[in-house]
Amino acid sequence: MMKSLSSSNRTAFDVVNIVAGLGLLVSPWLFGFATETYAAWNAWIVGAAITVFAAAALYAFYEVEEWGNLVLGLWTLVAPWVLGFSAVTTALWVHVIAGIVVAVLAAGNIWFTHNRPFSAA
Repeated sequence: MMKSLSSSNRTAFDVVNIVAGLGLLVSPWLFGFATETYAAWNAWIVGAAITVFAAAALYAFYEVEEWGNLVLGLWTLVAPWVLGFSAVTTALWVHVIAGIVVAVLAAGNIWFTHNRPFSAA
């Protein structure tokens, strides 16, 4: 069984997080919700932060970058309801999908960094 995540797999997780962060960053223009102030600004700021954290993890891996992306991913997931733009369907789904992807990959990186094996049950 795979006990730990190899550095090449960890790199792939970080590259996917960079893509998710960049996707969130450009999504207000790409999907046409740039006029929705809270949704657009949240996408721009959080997308840029996710990208920076993931790029920093590629440069020199420290667990703090993964914890940062985990928090940012969870924030992105709940932001439509907290900031009140859940009625904007496109912005809602962009944030939910990006939040899930970033949070799951960051949590996986944290989990496998500690050499926790897969469950055998």
